[in-house]
Amino acid sequence: MKRVVLISLLTFAAALPLGAKEPSPLMLRVSPAVSFAPANLVVRATITNDAANRAMEIVAESEDFYRSSEIELDGASAPKTTMFEFRSLPPGMYEVRATLYGISGDPRAEVRQQVNVIASGAGN
Repeated sequence: MKRVVLISLLTFAAALPLGAKEPSPLMLRVSPAVSFAPANLVVRATITNDAANRAMEIVAESEDFYRSSEIELDGASAPKTTMFEFRSLPPGMYEVRATLYGISGDPRAEVRQQVNVIASGAGN
């Protein structure tokens, strides 16, 4: 009997993730990751439902270009996934970032993704 209990405990301990972190309340997916200019980027931001969620800002920034969009969120009633579209981006290496803001206006989470917009051979 002791052997069965010991094996059960070892099996349970082996199934626990090591160094597991709490999942981020914000996830970001940008597509395409590489495209030709002028590029249209589709940004999907996914948040966990939380009463503290009040706003989200999405930024597409390169060395020579900046564009952003911000929306208000209604706490736990806010949609889980929000889509943004950045149209006609010129060539450059972009950092696309999403920032989730809480009740006090302080950032709750921020995620980033790199995107490469390549100059086309048509004079761009």
